Formats: sequence, C-alpha cells, structure tokens
Amino acid sequence: MNSLTDLTSDAVLRFGPYAFHMSQRLILEGDRPLRMGGRALDILQVLVERAGHVVSKDELIARVWPTSVVEEINLRVHIAALRRALGDGQNGQRYIVNIPQRGYSFIAPVQRGTPVFIDSAHKPQHNLPARLTSITGRDSIVGSVVRQLPVRRFMTLIGPAGIGKTTVALRVAELLLQHYRDGVWMVDLSAVDDPSQVVNHLMNTLHADAGLTSLHALLVLDNCEHVLERCRTLIDDLLTTAPRLSILTTSREPLQAQGETVLRVPPLMVPPASALYSVSEAMGYSAVQLFVSRARARQQGFTLREQDLKAVRDICRRLDGLPLAIELAAAQIDALALVGLQAQLDNCFQLLTQGRRTAVPRHQTLKAALDWSYERLSPLEQMVLQHLAVFKMAFTLDAAIGVISCAVLPPMHLLAMVERLAGKSLLSVEQVNGTARYRFLNTTRSYALEKLETSGHLPALELSHAHYNSRARWISGVQLPAELIE
Repeated sequence: MNSLTDLTSDAVLRFGPYAFHMSQRLILEGDRPLRMGGRALDILQVLVERAGHVVSKDELIARVWPTSVVEEINLRVHIAALRRALGDGQNGQRYIVNIPQRGYSFIAPVQRGTPVFIDSAHKPQHNLPARLTSITGRDSIVGSVVRQLPVRRFMTLIGPAGIGKTTVALRVAELLLQHYRDGVWMVDLSAVDDPSQVVNHLMNTLHADAGLTSLHALLVLDNCEHVLERCRTLIDDLLTTAPRLSILTTSREPLQAQGETVLRVPPLMVPPASALYSVSEAMGYSAVQLFVSRARARQQGFTLREQDLKAVRDICRRLDGLPLAIELAAAQIDALALVGLQAQLDNCFQLLTQGRRTAVPRHQTLKAALDWSYERLSPLEQMVLQHLAVFKMAFTLDAAIGVISCAVLPPMHLLAMVERLAGKSLLSVEQVNGTARYRFLNTTRSYALEKLETSGHLPALELSHAHYNSRARWISGVQLPAELIE
C-alpha cells in the first residue's frame, strides 16, 4: 500500500509552506496533513478563492452556514482555530487579517499548483469523491458514528431509497480521514452484479495486491443490499484477519453479520403546524433548511417568507423528509414556483423524475433509486409490494391478510413477505397499543401504486379493500374512520 497516489484534480492552491488540495479538502504542510475541522476548511476555501479581497462577515456566514442562523461569535471561533492551525503570525508570516467594520482578507500570495504525487506512507490516503454541496441535518447521526466506529469497528447504516445513507457515510469518512494511518476507502458495490466478484472489486479499488491484514484503515462498503451474503462472509473474514480495520456499510437492510452495529438513518425533521408562524423557527427544521438551500442554489434571490411556510412544510411532509426527494423538488422551483410545486405533489412520483446529472445513476432520480430496490426483489415480493399499495394509511397484518391474501398467497406466506419488505426498508413499522402497524412512505407508495395500476389488478384490490372496511365497521358496530381500520 505504498504506491504513489495522485491527490489532486485541478485545484491545488499553494501559499507559504501549504498546499490546499481543494477537491479532497486536504491541507498539507510539506507532506504532513493538517488537522482542521470542516467549518474551518469551508472558511479557508472562501478566503483563499478571494485572496487579496475583503470578504464581509455576512458573506462568510452565508457561504459557510447557508441553511443555519448563527452568531458572529461562531465565525470568530473558527477563524481563530484556522489561524492557529496555519501558524498565522509566527515567523512574521500573516495569512488572515481582520479589516475593522468590513470583514476578513487572505493576504498571503496564492498560486495555483499542478498535480503532484505524494508518498502514501506520509499521508492518509482516500478515494472519496469531492463534496459539491453542504450536508444538512445529519450532525447527530454523523457524530454518533464517528464516536463509535473506531471502537466498534463494524457499523451498518440502513434506510429506504433516498434517505441519504451514502451522504452520511461519506461525511463520516471525511471526518475520520486523519484517524486511520492508511486512510479511508470507498467501495461502491452497486456496480457488482455477481457476488463472486465482490472481493475482486474490493481489491481493485484498494490496489491491494499484498492483502489487507496489516492495514489501519476504514473501508466504506456502499450499497450492500444485493450482495448481502457475500458481504457478510467477507466482513467476518476481514474483522478476524485485519485487527486494525474498521468497516462502515450502507444497505437497505441489516447484513446480520457478527459484531454488526445497526443504525437507521432517519428522515429530515419536518416542522409541526405550530412552527408555521415564524420563518426563523421553521428554519430550525432540517427538511426546511435543505429545501431552502437547494432552492437558493436553483433560483437566485429565493427567500423564504412567512406566507410560504405552509406550502414548504406541506412539500417536505408529503415527501416524507427524504433528502433526495426534497432536493429534486427544490430543483424545480424556478419552473413551477412554490404554488405549482405544491400542486404537483399529488403526482409526486412523476414530479421527481427530473434528475441530478452529476449524481450516480441510481441517485439521479427518485424513480432510479426506487428501481434499484424494486428490481432486486423476488417476483413474489414485487407482487406483495404492489398489492399493499392499495392501503393509503397504516395497516395491520390482519388487514393485509383480509384484503390481499388468496390461494396463491396464503396468510403465512403473506406475513413473511410483509416482514421481509419492512426489513428491506420498503415499509416502516411502528407499535401502536401493542399491535404492529405498517406504513408506506408516500413516495414509495406512489411508485408501487403505479406498478399496480400497470398490472391491471388495482380495481379488484380496491373492491377487496372496500369490502374489508365494510366488514370491519360492521363487526365493530361503530362507524370508524378508514385509517383506524386499515
């Protein structure tokens, strides 16, 4: 693992003894990496890009904290940390100066460097992609993984399509880069269709001809759900033979491997109705922060107003707080405006087919993300997912049996299928008064319902659903709302 690796793309900025590899978010003093927090790096990037010019405090705060309301003291704290890391003022060298009443300026000469090769024995290595946008609402789960992973060694992030598992994993990898002598390595398994090729793909990604037993490194195995069994045996072997290796996996379901710690990635926080009277209060919720941030990137001058709060909350709520869905919706703000965007949510699945060209194919559209899950289901699982889409609200297992069980799908088989779909994050489950109730995300139900309509079975299932509700009301002797029956 002592091969020479190109650290840079096109952006290497040099000042004093430092080289700022911007796409890797790495600063080297000679061949020694500097320890520096993410916010300090963000501030430095803004100042270096504008070297010789004064950047106002308001502009710095807006660039570094685009979706948060922060005090000027936060900026001063990070500027001070940045100066300490750079040795600002030592040996007569100054980098960042405060211009009273105006802001800050980077005053040292800056040169754009050419790509260089650096011996991996003297630096943390990685193959992490450059992060193009800020990360919103993930501080808690990222912090939890960063604290636990070096000790627990093996953790899995699970959740449905579009929830942001890869985003969380990449941020964890960025923050732990300095912790591992041999760095962090991202291995995308979505490109592997044959489980027998998993090991070859891993070794090729790491250029590890000599093996992994001596590595002090973090492996991020992304998208394990379709090769679970092979990943399970591989990880068991790695944890045994490479005692200084840590492994972070992402999957739509747990790997169920020995020593696995599972964390479910939650949706972003959607504000309650009580938060719709203040822009600042609504902006305290991560779903709104993400929507506003992406809308501003798409439509110059976009500002969240008090009269917009109900529409934005409705959009975020009906998109289940899914980061991918919210980003794709916000990307259409210039074409539809808020009112038009909200009106289109009844057809949310079609609305969210406009993609992100810079993303990997399965993340370019919500349909692509759901296709990835659906195509890896068995035919029976696909059929059950489609049929369950007849339920608009949460439903019990008894309701599922009453509506869709048949000779082809007897009750015990149906129960097993529902549990498997919940395990694959295609259904959520919660306990209500001791009874398990299952629920679709709105976006997943729209996808499954479209499949059901195409199959031609929707009318028969709607009739069965209506008959079940009528029987349930008659048995109860009370006119119950449909959602309580389902």
